[in-house]
Amino acid sequence: VNIDELLISQPDTGEQALEICDTLVRSGAVDVLVVDSVAALVPKAELEGEMGDSLPGLQARLMSQALRKLTASINKSNTMVIFINQIRMKIGVMYGSPETTTGGNALKFYASVRLDIRRIGAIKERDEVVGNQTRVKVVKNKLAPPFKQVEFDIMYGEGVSKMGEILDLGVKAGIVEKSGAWFSYDSQRLGQGRENSKAFLKANPDMTAKIEAAIRQNSGLIAEQILAGSPERDADGEDAAAEE
Repeated sequence: VNIDELLISQPDTGEQALEICDTLVRSGAVDVLVVDSVAALVPKAELEGEMGDSLPGLQARLMSQALRKLTASINKSNTMVIFINQIRMKIGVMYGSPETTTGGNALKFYASVRLDIRRIGAIKERDEVVGNQTRVKVVKNKLAPPFKQVEFDIMYGEGVSKMGEILDLGVKAGIVEKSGAWFSYDSQRLGQGRENSKAFLKANPDMTAKIEAAIRQNSGLIAEQILAGSPERDADGEDAAAEE
């Protein structure tokens, strides 16, 4: 994230927060807008009431009304709006999952893509925890087939580990060989254990680039002439730039 281009707003009420969202989306001044989080949006009536007041469905009504208004604005703009939510447990559920999300059902219906993101383990360096193993499942997708699942590492102070992804995808594609705890590529050993192999790839960017290119080629993401760096491609690139 480029901190210089990051704008932060901390409104007092949920209504104020969603009104700011609508204004920013309509303006077209931002590309990505994140609401963190839906569970923390406090309706004005709840803020003005007493601590023990029972106000059922207040947050759900707030979200339902706001999303009706926001959907039209988002549809006319190029802004991506991300709502972060929290998991709660339903009481007395005998069958099915007791897990649910806050803010009613409106967000579930209006969302184009819903991702279930969970921490499934810790990454340790000796006794120190240096990152999280994360699993993301697509629970809803209007744009592509849903229910796909992916696992990756999030390293503290670094973010999503690219080296970890290259290792996992390389093994899956048969480009990187895994024998017991050892990883190897093109008959050269990368290291014993996942973390050692990641450290080796980080220290050898040329080999990392080769493995990445092989993975992309295997996935059909790179055409043969791009990999070869043929002059035809360069000429096409220059022509395309001239036409633009």
